[in-house]
Amino acid sequence: MNFSPQPSHEPHPDHDRGLEFDLSTLMSRRSLGMFLGAGTAAALAACTPGGSSTDAASATASAGSTAATTGTAAATGTPSSASPTLTRAIAECGVEIPAETAGPYPGDGSNGPNVLATSGVVRQDITTSFGTSSTRADGVPLTVTLTLLDNANGCVPLAGAAVYAWHCDKDGKYSMYDAGLKNENYLRGVQEADANGQVTFQTIFPGAYSGRWPHIHFEIFESMDNATAAGQVLAVSQIALTDAACKEVYASAGYESSARNFPRTTLTSDNVFGDDGGIYQLATMSGSVSGGYTAGLNVTV
Repeated sequence: MNFSPQPSHEPHPDHDRGLEFDLSTLMSRRSLGMFLGAGTAAALAACTPGGSSTDAASATASAGSTAATTGTAAATGTPSSASPTLTRAIAECGVEIPAETAGPYPGDGSNGPNVLATSGVVRQDITTSFGTSSTRADGVPLTVTLTLLDNANGCVPLAGAAVYAWHCDKDGKYSMYDAGLKNENYLRGVQEADANGQVTFQTIFPGAYSGRWPHIHFEIFESMDNATAAGQVLAVSQIALTDAACKEVYASAGYESSARNFPRTTLTSDNVFGDDGGIYQLATMSGSVSGGYTAGLNVTV
């Protein structure tokens, strides 16, 4: 596990500075060439119909590479015609999840409010607010499963670790920060990894806002006690959602603002995923608008 310092958090001025903030605080990560050197290669099959922007994430595994299989929950509903070929990200031993900024809306006490100290934050279903509000965030259902792997010990499951996950709503707004949502804390929650190193969140499909590719933030803590005390963070990163799934969801009712914003940013132009196309952060996804989607990602720490 990597205990190196995590990206710093800077004061949050307003939502419109999301791109500027992420760009200015983004930790420089190791280049893709360093990942592929010394006999360590990326194992990734990434393709979406029609040669979408996720094609930039394609890489070929070298002979003899040992990859950890992705732990993904079964798909909900029947995949639509636009998603028969899924994007798959496979984390290899020795390749840790890229470190990213927590962004301007972490809600972990580093940049304003702290949801981690609030009773009720430990939960699997993060679609509703808790505490003084019970407001539910509307949107296409999404089940997210992360498989945590201990890099220092050969990618064995990181059982007992905790994950804090958060993301924007269907309009690209963040609870606890944006106007009208400062008393809400939906789309935020903590889960403890099971014996397989897995955590699962029930949520909604995030929207797309200007300057960013659709994503989900997460922080990994050594334990549940450490997480709820907002203690030392082992890793901070983001999940990239697939082009095909985003196109389907944003064509549905309720995601009109996302439909306008999504075409303006690609994986390769995004300030977080752009340096390598998000190949270590691109989720495996399946599902449909009517039945909901699943997303899975291996996270090597």
